[in-house]
Amino acid sequence: MSTLTRKRRWLTICAITASAALVALPASAASGQNNSPFGARTLDRLAAQRADTVGTMSPRLKGEDGDGGDDGNEADEIAEGADQYAEARTSPGVVAPGAYGAAWAGLTNLPSTGGSWHDITALPYNSDDPRYRDIDSNSSGGSGNVTGRMAAIAADDDGYVYAGSAGGGVWRSRSGGGHWQPISDRLPAQSTGALALDGSGRLWLGTGEATTNADAYLGSGVYVLSHPHHGTFSTRDRVGGDELESTTVHQLRFGGGTVWAATSTGVWSHSTKTLKGPWKQEFAPNPDYLPGHSKADDPDAPYKNIANDIAIDPKDPSKVVLAVGWRSGDDYNGFYTKGADGTWTRISSGLGDLPADADDVGNVTFARSADGSRYYAVDQSPEQLNTNPDSGLEGIYVSKSGSPTGPWTKIADYKGLAADGSALTTSGYMPGVQAWYNQFLTVDPANAEHVYAGLEEVYETKDGGSTWSTVGPYWNFTFPCWSIDPAKQTGDCHPTTHSDQHGVAIGTYHGKSFVYVGNDGGVYKRPVDGSQDASGHATDWTSLNDGTIDTLQYYSVGIGKDLEHGGVSVTGGLQDNGQSLLRSDDKVMGSNFGGDGGDTLTDPANGCDIAEEYVYLSIQVTQNCAVNDGSWVDDASKATSYGVAPADNATGEARFIAPLAADAKNSSTWIAGGRHIWVQTHGYAIRSGSEWKSVYDLGEGRTATAVAASGGKVYAAWCGPCNNQGFARGIAVGNADGTGWHDITLPATGADGTVPNRYLSGFAVDPKNADHVYLTVNGFSRQWTEGPGAGVGHVFESKDGGTTWKDISKNLPDVPADSAVVTPNGGLAVGTDLGVVYRAPGRTTWQRVGTLPAVAVLQLKLSPDGRTLYAATHGRGIRTIKVRNLA
Repeated sequence: MSTLTRKRRWLTICAITASAALVALPASAASGQNNSPFGARTLDRLAAQRADTVGTMSPRLKGEDGDGGDDGNEADEIAEGADQYAEARTSPGVVAPGAYGAAWAGLTNLPSTGGSWHDITALPYNSDDPRYRDIDSNSSGGSGNVTGRMAAIAADDDGYVYAGSAGGGVWRSRSGGGHWQPISDRLPAQSTGALALDGSGRLWLGTGEATTNADAYLGSGVYVLSHPHHGTFSTRDRVGGDELESTTVHQLRFGGGTVWAATSTGVWSHSTKTLKGPWKQEFAPNPDYLPGHSKADDPDAPYKNIANDIAIDPKDPSKVVLAVGWRSGDDYNGFYTKGADGTWTRISSGLGDLPADADDVGNVTFARSADGSRYYAVDQSPEQLNTNPDSGLEGIYVSKSGSPTGPWTKIADYKGLAADGSALTTSGYMPGVQAWYNQFLTVDPANAEHVYAGLEEVYETKDGGSTWSTVGPYWNFTFPCWSIDPAKQTGDCHPTTHSDQHGVAIGTYHGKSFVYVGNDGGVYKRPVDGSQDASGHATDWTSLNDGTIDTLQYYSVGIGKDLEHGGVSVTGGLQDNGQSLLRSDDKVMGSNFGGDGGDTLTDPANGCDIAEEYVYLSIQVTQNCAVNDGSWVDDASKATSYGVAPADNATGEARFIAPLAADAKNSSTWIAGGRHIWVQTHGYAIRSGSEWKSVYDLGEGRTATAVAASGGKVYAAWCGPCNNQGFARGIAVGNADGTGWHDITLPATGADGTVPNRYLSGFAVDPKNADHVYLTVNGFSRQWTEGPGAGVGHVFESKDGGTTWKDISKNLPDVPADSAVVTPNGGLAVGTDLGVVYRAPGRTTWQRVGTLPAVAVLQLKLSPDGRTLYAATHGRGIRTIKVRNLA
């Protein structure tokens, strides 16, 4: 598998479908065949895979196939990952508003254990670390230091910059970027949808990331910070009532003393002068699907009232244009304006080049010039998304009248952008291929024709769109200036930004103007009027991810002894940022595997023995930490990581993040789960996917959600279907040698006291008795979930090898549970979507562990000596706490 294939994370971004098998060392990596092992080779594969899926569904996705948002023909890992992340928390039905808020209130009211969490990943994370130039690494791509996804950016003219992350809250810099401090830790939602400074300098925060529209990122409303230079957000800063609870906020716009919010439940407005009182529902295209209405429990309800942006006429704030629509297409998609009778109606003509047809209006972003002379727009097309293998971008447009009603003129399309220095020139993966996911737009306050646009890459025009430059290319792998030389960051190329752009702002520091961009790798800046090389690539990007901002989104964590330096090495699989590796003497973390990092295994006895899952059970293994100087480019035999995926990867019968575990008593026995339960007994010496053996077939349409093993006994949980279209779940138990496998009989309806009919997320096996096992259950109980068999409870215990189960949730709040681990003293720690809880040995009630912000903890593991608990958070890095302090 090529580095770029790993880069798929980025290409996660990309369009790899579940049926795409990621293979071991490619033949094209052999000496002399391609001096750029990453670029074109991998993009060709990705392009072909995306092309295979185009046209399999109509743009009217939501109305016709009824899959509740499972956009099969988008062929995009980010979409699939978001959908599956949401399924785990919503199935078997639809979750009512307020669930997370109530869970947070309950969790913060629990008694606390002793001890405090330590953030071990609060240091720079270098995606171009020269130590790790192995075949499955993205090192040398040019992104430099990275952190977790940034959804929104704001900046002022006093050097203050605000960065809103996807799952780690809002951060402030007082020095033009860098030296960050968190400022929203007290809020019940750490997911950012929008950030905006109003005319008086107040900072407005819309919680709930709208980028992927997954229920996992729902927010708790809109907040305003009156003195953002010094203050921090609190629940008292919420604007209005609970009208925007459990929504996502795409944009906040201001005009005429009013703030407008584009949300997942339509468009809302509120006075900017009086912050009390409810929000006003301005427009919802399908109100029957809103919470509390007749079709609120319809599987399509979350997609029926999506609002993307609001354009306000600077000359007359009463003239407003709404951009409304679901990215994959629906009859309500379009632009709307209010008539004389106060009714919002679709604009059917008169927009000029800007489309009016529902098929061609999807995700939209507006931006206007400071002098009011120009309005700009980016439009993603559902029709293009579903029929064009190259791009989903309809175009970039300008209204030279300065009015959002136009007339609009197209000033860019994907073919033109590809020809302007883009790294994305391969058919099947070109600019705007993920315009439903990647968009930003801003205008230089000093020049109405100077515009920055963000898609997968960053583009700049200084003449109103007549010409464009790719100032922030996707990566440098495909350019002649690139080389893998570990003595250089990215060959002779200039550093670029991370891919996948989401937020942008222009601000001033020490009298100089900078543009700040937020993307899947964090925050970057350059001078607004910065320099370019002969290819139009910027020469002056600076990563602002200095290690003081830790919003890394981990799926997993692994710990092993660092035999070279003493102490331990810590690895972790990350959304969008590969796998991090922190060795005991590191001052900077490195990335030894690229792309999306899923589950990870690390040999407790040797931290350089590592197995890392990409997605869909694509597994790579190394026995030297993947340390490599890049010499494999000329001699394929010098690669030191190997693709070892079991067969369910090739057939697409594994989940996006599929379960992978080692036997607790024998680290050489691994268990992997897709449709089948796979076992291999060669440990980290495995070199081929053929070394896996299928020991049990869960059945057609079923896929594993959790696996665990101890002393040869294996537990496997599954779902199928896994969404709210007939959701079902179950448990199978057997032995690693293939004997004794059977399905456990679970009540189909999840009666009280029994395992609910919800997503089964994890097992924790008692190290003293393999028949004594704990089960964690995701989602919400029936109080919040409108669906069959949601039941109650989140933690269950079996003392007879899984045959019978007892609910031990007791005082645990109704919060999705993700992972569990039995501590050496017999206690039980559980990771939830809002932190960690602990049940001491001999006790029946739960305590809150430390004071983490409201962040999901997707995996818990113990250090090799059992003395330290590690928590993989999905937005605030890896945290540790001493087990002795939990008593």
